[in-house]
Amino acid sequence: MAKGKEFFLALLVYVVSMTVLLMALYRFLENWQMNEFNFFIVGLLVLIIAIGWGYVLTAIIFAPTKKIEDKLTVVTNDVMHELNIPISTIRANTSLLKKTLTDEKSCTRLQRIDDATLRLERLYLELRYALQKEMHEIEKEHFDVAKMLQERVSFFQEQGRNTFRMEVHPYMLKADKIGFEQMLDNILSNAMKYSKKEGFIKISLNEHILCIEDEGIGMSTSELLRIHERYFQGDDTQEGQGIGLALVKAYCEQENIEIQIISEKEVGTSVKLHLRKIHI
Repeated sequence: MAKGKEFFLALLVYVVSMTVLLMALYRFLENWQMNEFNFFIVGLLVLIIAIGWGYVLTAIIFAPTKKIEDKLTVVTNDVMHELNIPISTIRANTSLLKKTLTDEKSCTRLQRIDDATLRLERLYLELRYALQKEMHEIEKEHFDVAKMLQERVSFFQEQGRNTFRMEVHPYMLKADKIGFEQMLDNILSNAMKYSKKEGFIKISLNEHILCIEDEGIGMSTSELLRIHERYFQGDDTQEGQGIGLALVKAYCEQENIEIQIISEKEVGTSVKLHLRKIHI
């Protein structure tokens, strides 16, 4: 957003200044007899001034921003590197301890440490992604959405809540992978949050459409119209900040994914993601 404002400001200054220059030049040449040679010289002069002034404006407005971004990138990389060292150390040592410990209680405790480390590593990756996204365009990756779904469902199943039913097949996409994963987590988390523990969550992938259905409390028509608003929550008794679906919508718009949400009160909600445009 800041870059957009800076670009608009530079463009406005450039257009206004060049308009003033051309008007002054026109007044100056108004009574001057023009031939082909003079016209060529004047045109060349205007072109040189336009290019030079554009370069000056770019240097004045964008150079400080670029310098700040470069410094932030260096600092961010250093900090993220330092955070990654203890995570790697913990994982390496728990792996070694698993080979030596035999009693069940110690192994259980060690597994808890390992699970916590994996979650910490995931938070580290998400933090790095969020910082990189603010400063640079995220490079798109090739990945199998079916494999990602299996990994995320396994994670949510550890919470001992809903039962998942999956009908998916290998399906390759090219997109912002971490952003896609975060989007899935938001949708799956909402499906669990607004469903009873014994309710089923069905995930299917057919004809380029990924569908996530729950048997939860559902939404009314008025609620459906507001679900993409930041901080809106259909059920105020549930935990959360109400920004999940706003982030989902923003990601879908960024990646050119059509999202369709169908819901009925006390019946459930169905979220459909049309993936044809990012399928490879």
